[in-house]
Amino acid sequence: MDPKNYPKRRFPAWFILALVLFGLWWLTDSGERPKYDKQAEPRIVAARGDLADDEKNTIAVFEEIAPSVVYITSIEVRRSIFSLNVYEIPQGTGSGFVWDKEGRIVTNYHVIGDASRVEVTLGDNTVYKGIMVGAAPDKDIAVLQISAPAHTLKPITLGESETLLVGQKVFAIGNPFGLDHTITSGIVSALDREITAITGRTIHGVIQTDAAINPGNSGGPLLDSAGRLIGVNTAIFSPSGANAGIGFAVPVNVVNKVVPEIIRNGRVTQPGIGVTLASERVASRLDIEGLLVINVQPGSSAEKAGIRETRQVNGKIILGDIILAVNSVPVESYDDLRNELDRYHIGEEVTLILLRDQEHMEVKVRLEEIE
Repeated sequence: MDPKNYPKRRFPAWFILALVLFGLWWLTDSGERPKYDKQAEPRIVAARGDLADDEKNTIAVFEEIAPSVVYITSIEVRRSIFSLNVYEIPQGTGSGFVWDKEGRIVTNYHVIGDASRVEVTLGDNTVYKGIMVGAAPDKDIAVLQISAPAHTLKPITLGESETLLVGQKVFAIGNPFGLDHTITSGIVSALDREITAITGRTIHGVIQTDAAINPGNSGGPLLDSAGRLIGVNTAIFSPSGANAGIGFAVPVNVVNKVVPEIIRNGRVTQPGIGVTLASERVASRLDIEGLLVINVQPGSSAEKAGIRETRQVNGKIILGDIILAVNSVPVESYDDLRNELDRYHIGEEVTLILLRDQEHMEVKVRLEEIE
């Protein structure tokens, strides 16, 4: 008989379903069943023993310093384009720390610089309005004032940054991603780094650390193993914006110089000589190496020292003096000059090396206060 003419055999649906269920059971059932024990009890906990000295130190530092660290929320005021009503929204968060019993709080300028209002949350979760005392944007430092009772404030312990060593253990305490009081540890990875402040000025002598510093840590303290403040966490290097093991902190020696001045004057006074300099673009166009003096302020120390400004005589422009160095330290940009002058105090005398009529000369200038 031709196979095409064989009758077709059909299986009933219940048989096919039973076959599928059997296959599933066979694949999933190993043949064993869980064993239950009605007498099961919690296991005995093994004695841990004493904590390691390193762990004890970390715990002690956190317990000692955490009450000094605050949580900062910057709030922005906006107006609805539909109702024209004014409303507030959180703009960003950061950290800070208690400076003194009078309620001064230190943080980063970039944390609160654009805020319409600032809230400061202490370790006991009480919230206060933060009032700006003053700031040093070039150093990314700001000081706030809160009206908290003195007994609730615990000023942070200050250390020093000049004696730091690469490899030294450090801790960072802050509020990363808004998480309350988090501590991370690491080491001093490098010293004398440079970062750019929000104003474009270079901050020198910065501490580099691999202690995890994430968004929200900005303005918080960097501590040594004794729990002393050695820096203010200010920036991270990360393509993703999260911690990549490269964090930076403004050294405490800078902070301890800037903050008292802000508290005294509401701003940082800078030593200068009273001149206006040509921009780097103009200097480059004129093929000038150094700082071209455009204007000398009347009555300034520069005028008293005989520094010449750029002037026009009979329609011809005569270039002024070109500043090449301060106390034998070369300066090639305004940033170089500012950072070099910041090493000295108002009233001190420095020696400028000038280029005048193609000849080098030295001029002594007494530093004065400038805005």
